[in-house]
Amino acid sequence: MKNIMWFSEIRKANLPEVGGKGANLGEMASVELPVPTGFVVTSGAYFLFIKHNKIDLVIKEMTEDLDEENTDQLTRASEMVKSRILGGEIPQQLRQEILDSYKNLQTGREPYVAVRSSATAEDLPEASFAGQQSTFLNIRGAESCVQAVKECWASLFEPRSIYYRTTSRSGWPQWCR
Repeated sequence: MKNIMWFSEIRKANLPEVGGKGANLGEMASVELPVPTGFVVTSGAYFLFIKHNKIDLVIKEMTEDLDEENTDQLTRASEMVKSRILGGEIPQQLRQEILDSYKNLQTGREPYVAVRSSATAEDLPEASFAGQQSTFLNIRGAESCVQAVKECWASLFEPRSIYYRTTSRSGWPQWCR
């Protein structure tokens, strides 16, 4: 599985790797609609990061017996998982792939980019998670892009996102763990 996929190589069949926004951008690019050049950091890259830092164990521990109606417990779970993600180390190869991909966007100067979630389970028949994660606009610089990716991953675990997932009929999608 690839860690980075460019819009030009993405199709609807790549939905599990790139999520709905990523797949739609790929489809639009394939029919030559005016889509800016861009790339997706895949779900495989997210899982690699989570496993590399053993954050999957923290997520399980913090959500296993979570009472989502207990605001203090919900906030504590969110803060713990987010701090582990933000403090986690992106594996060197993945980090370099993100840096190189950002640098490939350059056309003489560092571009401003948007880093946003395209979670693979944002829009399910039984629940919509759209709008639950943060979007980072006007990100400039390769290192800033890497940091924004981590911040976007951390936003998967905002208290409202955890609450919504635990109280919706869909529960915790596999992409969270």
